[in-house]
Amino acid sequence: MAEPPPLAGAAWLGWGKPVIDILVTLAAWTYYTAGYVIFFAPAYLAAAQLSRDPETAFQRCNHRFYRVFFRLLRVITPGLAIEIGDEVRAIRGSVIVSNHVSYLDPILLISLYPRQKTIVKPVFFRVPIFGRVLRQSGYISPLLEDAADPAMIRQIERLGSYLDQGGNLFVFPEGTRARNGRILPFSRGAFKIARRCNAPMQVVFIRNTDRLFRPGRFRFITCVPNTVRVSLIGTIDPRQAPSVTALMDQVRALMEAECGKEAPAGAPSFSTP
Repeated sequence: MAEPPPLAGAAWLGWGKPVIDILVTLAAWTYYTAGYVIFFAPAYLAAAQLSRDPETAFQRCNHRFYRVFFRLLRVITPGLAIEIGDEVRAIRGSVIVSNHVSYLDPILLISLYPRQKTIVKPVFFRVPIFGRVLRQSGYISPLLEDAADPAMIRQIERLGSYLDQGGNLFVFPEGTRARNGRILPFSRGAFKIARRCNAPMQVVFIRNTDRLFRPGRFRFITCVPNTVRVSLIGTIDPRQAPSVTALMDQVRALMEAECGKEAPAGAPSFSTP
């Protein structure tokens, strides 16, 4: 994917653009690491020791941490705008299914919802400190393919209660970041959850996070016009689908249709994180 053209009137930057890319990258990752230790670690410790509901408290800490992260990015990144559909913000008690184009996608969704769970690759649970935060937040290892497995059933029962109380579970059924603009094959776990929990499935589409932080690259891309958008493209009642495969086909059809559209110019119903 070619790097977007620079901002109008920014040709004078010349060698300065790579410098700004590096400065923004350093600022963002400094917040991500040192900011966590200095500002948010005490909140996590308090949540673990004092809260009557540590799982919810940890999820709210995650939400605040990443909300500040994206506000910081919006302020320090020339050319960047972030637009979130109001209908996306209003989602509660649902299984949210999204396309996946950048490392930023999951933390962007965490920044939108105070109560959120997601499915996390097992390797991240083994990372010191970070893995503990994931477990305390109630995040889930990839679900077993056998929906009748006792462990799967227990997870579903807990998730059903969580969704009934207004929490969201968001998943990326492709399982990894797409790098060619196409929707990759889906895994079945999220669709099994939605059917067993009778939870509404909200299909959202993320655009342009890969133009800000490209897969395989460490630095942020700045000084180019870029609007990151999250839009709701469909709501599906999984009870109306005759099978998991049919449900997957409905979601794929929505995402593939959205892939073929140009991003909207913007609408007054959008707001920033």
